[in-house]
Amino acid sequence: MISKKKLYTRVIEYFSETRPIAETELHYRTPYELLVAVILSAQCTDKRVNVITPDFFERFPNPEALSKAKVEDIFELIKSCSYPNNKAKNLSGMAKTLISDFNGVVPSDMDLLQKLPGVGRKTANVMLSVAFDKPAMAVDTHVFRVSHRLGLVSNATTPLAVEKQLVENFPEELLPKAHHWLILHGRYVCTARNPKCSECGLTDVCLYFSQQKSPKAD
Repeated sequence: MISKKKLYTRVIEYFSETRPIAETELHYRTPYELLVAVILSAQCTDKRVNVITPDFFERFPNPEALSKAKVEDIFELIKSCSYPNNKAKNLSGMAKTLISDFNGVVPSDMDLLQKLPGVGRKTANVMLSVAFDKPAMAVDTHVFRVSHRLGLVSNATTPLAVEKQLVENFPEELLPKAHHWLILHGRYVCTARNPKCSECGLTDVCLYFSQQKSPKAD
């Protein structure tokens, strides 16, 4: 049984070699654009969000423009994504709050970000990590699944518990990149159904893989 320290070292070495560049697949130019994209990405693919956002940002290039929009008009632009009704309301509320409380500037603080409609802890962590390069670890379904399968976390039944263990064990300066390592690995290799273990170079230390190989008890 590999120690937790050696496991993290092995994982870091592997991803540093195989994914030296690991970043969001959402297209954005400003923190405002990233915030819109992340809100849209909940229960939706980044590919679909990237189809929606060009027209969205042409129509609403900044928080002020979005704050003046009718929810119905926002809905029309995002209706091809999941839960467009709720997201349209959240985007409207987010923009209005940015204008009224933050002078139109996306805050770079966890607590302040969560004051924005549609922004929970996961979205706030994405913003801190991606937009502001802060040592934050957002835990989505991919990160949750991969960290458990590899054995990076133990007895972590909630996203917050997973976040705390990952933050504790990954070097602080690697957290923004580690977030994307785990997401991309979960998206393309360690998929929820039929994970591509034959394409993974971590099977020698993977808890999930070792359990699949173990003979079933009678």
